[in-house]
Amino acid sequence: MTVEAEPGAEPISPRRKWMAIGVATVLLVVSYSAMLLAFVAAEVDDGTEGGAAFALGAALVPFVFLALAFISGHRRAAGAVLKAMGLAVLVALPVSAIMQDVVTGLVAGFGAGGVIALRSEPVHTWKSRAIAVAFVSLYVAVLVRVIVEAGLIAGATLPLVSIGIADSFVEFRARQNSPR
Repeated sequence: MTVEAEPGAEPISPRRKWMAIGVATVLLVVSYSAMLLAFVAAEVDDGTEGGAAFALGAALVPFVFLALAFISGHRRAAGAVLKAMGLAVLVALPVSAIMQDVVTGLVAGFGAGGVIALRSEPVHTWKSRAIAVAFVSLYVAVLVRVIVEAGLIAGATLPLVSIGIADSFVEFRARQNSPR
């Protein structure tokens, strides 16, 4: 099963795909950092100081998915952004509750939204993308408990990159299996 492949459209160039991932990751880092700052402020202070930081981080979430969808050339970018935002919340909240840390939830949420927002080709599957996001989420969950700083950095940078790597791997496998 593919992830809403674009029938009849020109294949997305690797340069354009990675540009979309790069720009969206920069926005993700700012959004993620602001939300983490809000959670830290809530733990350290009386809980009133983190509201503005959380509002900024939450307000940037749609722009992460907008950049990913529009730069990658998603044919139904607006709808993909709405679906990505909904899926991000539906994934982030239970993962945060189960893992009992906000970092893993944010990673899983941004990654799940990215699966929908990034334009896919007929060879790309939602399964390969979901496995990549699950792997990165688990990696960050372990890393946050072992080396907190490394886990925070990995959590900010890897969710969308993992989707690009999964797509590249699937494309490589398709080229290897295609008749010459």
